[in-house]
Amino acid sequence: MPKILIVGGGYAGFYTALKLEKWLNRGEAEVTVVDPLPYMTYQPFLPEVAAGSIEPRHAVVAHRRHLKKSRMVSGKVTNIDHAKKTATITPTEGEPWEFAYDHVVVTAGSVSRTFPIPGVADQAIGMKNIEEAIAVRDRLLMNFERASNLPAGPERDRLLTFVVVGGGFAGIEVFGELRSLASSLLPMYPTLTFDDTHFHLIEALGRIMPEVSLKTSLWVIKNLAQRGAKVHLETQLTSAVDGKIELSTGETFEADTIVWTAGVMASPMLRNTDLPVDDRGRLRVGADLRVIDDNGPIQGAWGAGDVSAVPDLSGGGVGGFCVPNAQHAVRQGKLMAKNIVAVLRNENPGEYLHKNAGAVAGIGLYHGVFQSGGLAITGLVAWFMHRGYHGLAIPMWERKIRVFANWILNFLLRRDTVSLEARMFPRAAFEEFAARPKA
Repeated sequence: MPKILIVGGGYAGFYTALKLEKWLNRGEAEVTVVDPLPYMTYQPFLPEVAAGSIEPRHAVVAHRRHLKKSRMVSGKVTNIDHAKKTATITPTEGEPWEFAYDHVVVTAGSVSRTFPIPGVADQAIGMKNIEEAIAVRDRLLMNFERASNLPAGPERDRLLTFVVVGGGFAGIEVFGELRSLASSLLPMYPTLTFDDTHFHLIEALGRIMPEVSLKTSLWVIKNLAQRGAKVHLETQLTSAVDGKIELSTGETFEADTIVWTAGVMASPMLRNTDLPVDDRGRLRVGADLRVIDDNGPIQGAWGAGDVSAVPDLSGGGVGGFCVPNAQHAVRQGKLMAKNIVAVLRNENPGEYLHKNAGAVAGIGLYHGVFQSGGLAITGLVAWFMHRGYHGLAIPMWERKIRVFANWILNFLLRRDTVSLEARMFPRAAFEEFAARPKA
């Protein structure tokens, strides 16, 4: 029986496995999915998780619950030798082993792209996974608790200063959502005022959100300014040592929370393979999602999602390639499953062609933007469009229902503002009072 190895269980990998289970006949192939996490994360919901609008577990989809015919392995693929069609699997627990395959599907995704700015590696936190979103939410909530007991001064200002680096969709969404959460907390803290909170977004380019028109991006900046959030354009972060923010403009201030959203790069796991990559470290693939080199397609190797340079036949991509987002990864995963089945049945694979349906973003409760071609919608209507689109786009109906239920309950009861920061040290209370043997 042919063996199909899927490296990574994110958007592209999850949908590839899901559709292979649907379209493969019994005994036609064996599918193995390797991922260090037992779930895929719906990343467009991370800003709302950080703002407390969505329960964290509802923004992820359990692999084993929905991939019932595939073999799930908790671990990482640490090496691929496609010349021999073998991969090294390093499990979460236990010793590595060699896995022989007939087809390898590389959907390892991307990681945060950072620069060697002093202090960033030690002080900042990303917004690529559910754990980071939860940590940002708990940090903001606990900083309000701590600041409420302090007199006005540098320490309180530091606790209530929040910085987001990167003015793309991810950065703007988490920036707007955190500003919205902070504003909703103020009535609960009589010792704090709106002017005590400080929100700064730092963007190196002269505009934000390149996916929308300049007019729409300016509306977003104005909207954020009206809500007490400052956007620094044509500005670079030069240092963040010990939380002291230094900008290229000469401005300095201290911040306790720094969220990094300034771009992504293909998973570094590709460095441990003999598969061809481009000058940006992305897997080289053709429009049919087969891995290619200078001589054409490589038999038995496939790639999709953020880790791959997939040609954008619609002409709407950047540099001729699909941008790394969920909209493309989901559709590529579905096509890849169809193409693998076609090759197994000696049929021709199809090419990936998807014209971007538009861009939609939520920038805080009741604030949103939508852009499709020359059509731009802003405000409450766009916010409803954002929630409607992503609420239906998250995989599996049980997850869609949970998410919509979250939103309905939050509308009726308001969002939950309880921090569980103590979860990071679950044994602290037990250890403090636990009886120990006498010396």
